[in-house]
Amino acid sequence: MEPIWIVLIILVVIAAGVVFIYNGLVQRRNVVDEAWNQISVQLKRRHDLIPNLVNAVKGYMDFEQETLTKVVEARSKVGQMTVGADVLNDPGKFAQFQAAQDELSGALSRLMVVVERYPELKAVANFTDLQHQLEGTENRITVERQRFNEVAKSYNTMLKQVPRAWFVKLLGWNFQEKPYFQAQQGAAEAPKVQF
Repeated sequence: MEPIWIVLIILVVIAAGVVFIYNGLVQRRNVVDEAWNQISVQLKRRHDLIPNLVNAVKGYMDFEQETLTKVVEARSKVGQMTVGADVLNDPGKFAQFQAAQDELSGALSRLMVVVERYPELKAVANFTDLQHQLEGTENRITVERQRFNEVAKSYNTMLKQVPRAWFVKLLGWNFQEKPYFQAQQGAAEAPKVQF
């Protein structure tokens, strides 16, 4: 076999390897983006449920206006944020996004605690249905965040592995590490229970 053919075969194998690596990274990045979109869907669902929930409790909670105001303000702050894929490429935007979502989750949790003091409200079918929908949505958000973290970890690991990392750097491919959702501040602390 002539040396030119050997060189040509080696170049074809290298080119095929580069294409395989690039396509694998694109595929994983798309999986991360799809997981992000699933989170967006659940957050939109929660965002849409909140006004109905607030309206359902308004008449019963005359003395708890501050709690309702905090929920409405947190929802408004979340509604002003963009949830595009660009958030995934900017750690600062991602941290702001997560902080706003955590603030809304905290406000909703406080609202549910306050609602416990109103047995007549808990007996209203409309409120109970909304409460169950919101709880289900919160669970879906948690599941989608876990799934996102799993696929982001897989993508980030792939991005750092040799020889992929070499090609990304050498060829200047635009693949960036993706951030992870973190637990809310204070999540590791046990709740205080008073009798």
